[in-house]
Amino acid sequence: MGKKGKEAARERREQRRREVTLLRALPYEPHQRWWDHLSPRAVAVVTGANRGMGFEAARQLALHGLHVVLTSRDAAKGQEAAARILAEAPGEARVSVEWRQLDVADAASVEAFAAWALETHGGIHVLVNNAGVNFNKGPDNSVDFAEQVIETNYYGMKRMTDAMIPLMKPSPYGARVVNVSSRLGRANGRRNRIGDASLRDKLLNDDCLSEQLIDEMIKRFLEQVRQGTWSSNQWPQMYTDYSVSKLAVNAYTRLVSRTLSDRPEGQKIYINCFCPGWVKTDMTGWEGNISAEEGADTGVWLALLPCEQGTHGKFFAERREISF
Repeated sequence: MGKKGKEAARERREQRRREVTLLRALPYEPHQRWWDHLSPRAVAVVTGANRGMGFEAARQLALHGLHVVLTSRDAAKGQEAAARILAEAPGEARVSVEWRQLDVADAASVEAFAAWALETHGGIHVLVNNAGVNFNKGPDNSVDFAEQVIETNYYGMKRMTDAMIPLMKPSPYGARVVNVSSRLGRANGRRNRIGDASLRDKLLNDDCLSEQLIDEMIKRFLEQVRQGTWSSNQWPQMYTDYSVSKLAVNAYTRLVSRTLSDRPEGQKIYINCFCPGWVKTDMTGWEGNISAEEGADTGVWLALLPCEQGTHGKFFAERREISF
């Protein structure tokens, strides 16, 4: 892409950013606010929510009137974040937030959280799988922490999704699962795709896509990392371990959407993923070009979509569907 092409692409992004800013300013109509028709209050769980975009997603959902369970590994940071949302909320807002410890990379922690959610709230209505890590910044592309990245970003999301779907409360409005992902994880991305054309085709083909296929891809990548034989010609060239983890998140979102697609009315669960963009948070070394508030917007929008607009197994950015 030449200089003019880059400038045109930048202008398109800025134009869409301005459009979304205007959309965010529009209040939901009473008939669109499905969560207001539930009693007791709709429950939303946000993972990794003590800071950054997870905190913003929790804050925005709470301001919209849902009861938010803000989760984090660190108790002090999580409790401080929950208290901050309550303290900074406008006086007229009916804000309800609580903190709960959760480490998505620990199966026992996820199991304990699920048992608590069932006992305390009888289930949930919204799950935002935000918890994630990335150890590369700027031009870096180390895979030294690949195991931790994959364990948190992919297996953690998978663990939470599998544990929470049985706890989704029946409702005429449906429940929602929103997975935070990235354009870096697109199977057929123009600049960061995997080199194995056969694997790309299988991941994008619903008839071939399976949990086994996704997990075998992850296993092969990690095995090559351990052996020192991985190559950026075979795997995404930028932030390779992070990109592979998000490629798996995208594929698993599509896979789960298939299993949920035939649920009867009153038991619908809508699952989608989204790319927040390059957000100014600790994960990006504060080098992003949008705020955490802007980055969280599409995820919150998906969590609150009116049931008549319910979408399933799609990938979004800036409130628009994009390709996998």
